[in-house]
Amino acid sequence: MAYTPTQLSARADAIAEAAAALAQAGWTPATSSNFSMRLDDAHAAITVSGRDKSRLGRDDIMVVDFDGQPVDSDLRPSAETGLHTQIYRRMPEMQVVLHTHSRNQSVASRLFARDGAIHLEGWELQKAITGYTSHESVLEVPVFPNTQHMPELEARIDAWLDDGKPLHAYLINGHGIYTWGRSMAEARRHLEALEFLIACELDLKRLSA
Repeated sequence: MAYTPTQLSARADAIAEAAAALAQAGWTPATSSNFSMRLDDAHAAITVSGRDKSRLGRDDIMVVDFDGQPVDSDLRPSAETGLHTQIYRRMPEMQVVLHTHSRNQSVASRLFARDGAIHLEGWELQKAITGYTSHESVLEVPVFPNTQHMPELEARIDAWLDDGKPLHAYLINGHGIYTWGRSMAEARRHLEALEFLIACELDLKRLSA
C-alpha cells in the first residue's frame, strides 16, 4: 500500500469540502453524485454509496482498488465506481473525478442523446477546459446511453478513447456529467465551466424554439 493514512485523510477532507460546495449549488440532489481522488497507482478514495453529499465526513470516504473493489472495508462504494477507476487507469495524470446531477446536466443529457454529443463552439468559456485556447475550437461532450451494467458503459468510453477522440467530460442519458482533472481545482473548474456552457446551449434551444 503506497498511500499513507495521512494522505487518505487529506483526500477525504478535500472530497468532503468539494462535495459540500457542489451540494450547496444544488448539483447533488437526494444522495446522488459521487466523487473520488487518486491515492496512488492502484487505489482511489471514493464516496460511500448513498451518503448525503452535503455533509460528508472522513467515514463517508472509502478506498477502492482500480478494479473497483473495496480495500479493508465492508462498506459499499458507488455502483459507478468503475467509471472513476477507468479514468485513473486510462489517464494516469488525472487525480480527481467528479460526477454530479444538476438539472441542466440531466435535461441536456436527454435533449442531446439523439445527437450523441453536445458540440460546444464559439463560447469564450471553452478556454476554461485544459487544452483549449480559443473560442473557435470545438469541444465535444459525448452523451452515452444509460445502463445499470457498468462494463457496457465502460466499453463505450473505452471505444471513444481508442478512436483517438479527445475526452474531457461526458454525459449519461437521463443521468448527469462526469469530468476530471489533474487537481481538485482543475476538476472543479472543468465542472463549473461545463455547467455554464450546457446552460447556455439549453437557453439557445429554448430561444430558437
